[in-house]
Amino acid sequence: MEIGDLVARADAGDAEAKDALFAALYDELHRLAQAHIHRGAGDVTLGATTLLHEAYLDIAQRQSVAFPDRSRFLAYASRAMRTLVIDYVRNRHAMKRGGELIFTTITDQHAAGPPPVDLDGLATALDELAAVDSTLAELVDLKFFCGFSFAEIAAMRSSSERTVQRDWAKARALLHQMLEE
Repeated sequence: MEIGDLVARADAGDAEAKDALFAALYDELHRLAQAHIHRGAGDVTLGATTLLHEAYLDIAQRQSVAFPDRSRFLAYASRAMRTLVIDYVRNRHAMKRGGELIFTTITDQHAAGPPPVDLDGLATALDELAAVDSTLAELVDLKFFCGFSFAEIAAMRSSSERTVQRDWAKARALLHQMLEE
């Protein structure tokens, strides 16, 4: 069965279609889960499969979720995974567990790596971006969290690659501004 048909049936409330859609996109969803765990750096000790299944349980419990197309389903799944990772990191850093007391030394080798991503701040900024422009927030999910190329996103949205690149620049500028505030 085509992904579009499964999306339409799942959107209509068919539980079997939701399960079939999840199975059809399992490999892609597993790749998304791995990316989310990687972005959490050392703060996330969950496995990709665990995160994927937790996200599936979260999605399956929702009654009025609409997936008009494949990209929206993947963006929604990515958002569910992002939320789970952020909640996991917050719990690990809770004061009652002493999570904020981390002693470390910085060497030249560590300093050369990319700076850690502030998942909590990023989640707040993405929520603010969604309130301003939901299509830009979805674009961030598709590009940053799902790892789609500009060409793939353009095809999903039936727009030009250049339009997606302009929207990406706008989303990054707004997120940067929100993160600084």
